[in-house]
Amino acid sequence: MSDIIRRDPRAEWIARNRLHPLHAAMQPVQQSWMGPNGIIRKNVHGVGFIGPNGIKRIDRSGAQQGGAAKRTAAVQVQLPLHQVPAPAFYINVVPDMVGGRLSSHDRDVLGLARQLAGSDGAVLAVVFGEHKENAFATAGVDRLLVLEGHEFDGYSPEQRVQGLRAVDNQFNPRHWLLPDSRSGGGELGRRFAASLRERPATRVWQIKGESCIGRAGAGQEDLARPLPRLILAAAECADPVSETRHEVLPVELSTRLARSLPRIEDLGAVAVDPAAIPMAEAEFIFSGGNGVKDWALFHQAAAALGATEGASRVAVDDGFMARDRQVGASGTWVTARVYVAVGISGAIQHLQGIGACDKVVAINLDPGCDMIKRADLSVIGESAAILQALIDAVEAYRNGAKRDAA
Repeated sequence: MSDIIRRDPRAEWIARNRLHPLHAAMQPVQQSWMGPNGIIRKNVHGVGFIGPNGIKRIDRSGAQQGGAAKRTAAVQVQLPLHQVPAPAFYINVVPDMVGGRLSSHDRDVLGLARQLAGSDGAVLAVVFGEHKENAFATAGVDRLLVLEGHEFDGYSPEQRVQGLRAVDNQFNPRHWLLPDSRSGGGELGRRFAASLRERPATRVWQIKGESCIGRAGAGQEDLARPLPRLILAAAECADPVSETRHEVLPVELSTRLARSLPRIEDLGAVAVDPAAIPMAEAEFIFSGGNGVKDWALFHQAAAALGATEGASRVAVDDGFMARDRQVGASGTWVTARVYVAVGISGAIQHLQGIGACDKVVAINLDPGCDMIKRADLSVIGESAAILQALIDAVEAYRNGAKRDAA
């Protein structure tokens, strides 16, 4: 047999033709991509990806189904259990827990804490109030401390600092890690550092031995300094834990927290126009693409849901949305907790831009498009009919809530 590699013109034509039924099967699976901070991220769900412990990951993207509408059930891999019966020291992490769940930033910080803890230390996560998270075990948490009480509800930095001081006195951790974010971790970490009279390392994105590197100069320069006890870590500071599961043993404070009158009073949430929220900070994005035929209905659905509007590059180029609403590698990288894609096929640049979103919902006519494979929930059908049904469901829910309140 000849060793000459021959081209397949038909396969190349199918790979270029997005309307062909076999187009999705001809697309290569993306194994890695560059994150917004320049760190190369790996697709741990890619076919054939072997983790550090020799565990082969399972393809949950649907790419191997040749564009099938439904994903096949994947067998869950039983990850090895990492136990620390008698920790030599603690690495304490205070995640933001926006919405009561771990964010991608929180998981990155836990991954960094796991690196600092090694095999002898334990990662202790400190959570305020009730939460909805049930995946602490796969995020790298060895011990979990939940500080309950109404004094921690809402915006309560003074009470939270007081609680962290009590945790610090009892466990004396080697390091404190908080996400340097706008969701509360950045401010809480600086307040906590001031109460401890310590100088924290901020916007840390890399730790090497006994030194750390943080962003400085409006993000244009790197500042290296000795590794302090209090670290405020940036997003993508480390790879999240994915190859081990942990015990998540509950721990409690040995002393009761002293009650004090706060100087700051939380008067509740203030209604904000979703259109005024920057795309990079929006938690709920309702994005439209080439498949949207009734843009007035699209705007009405976004308003009914209270979501921030976004768009694909095609919709922006066609003049239906402003340029600052464009999502993707050539637009804005978004980190929404919920991202709804209406009529967006899922070009590689767009998928890169939503790579950090927690939950993706796709509304599309094509069951084999790339966005359907990326989505956690897919709705196949005409966008206008689905949007109208969504608006009716939201109005019925709100009217029922008003009747119950009356």
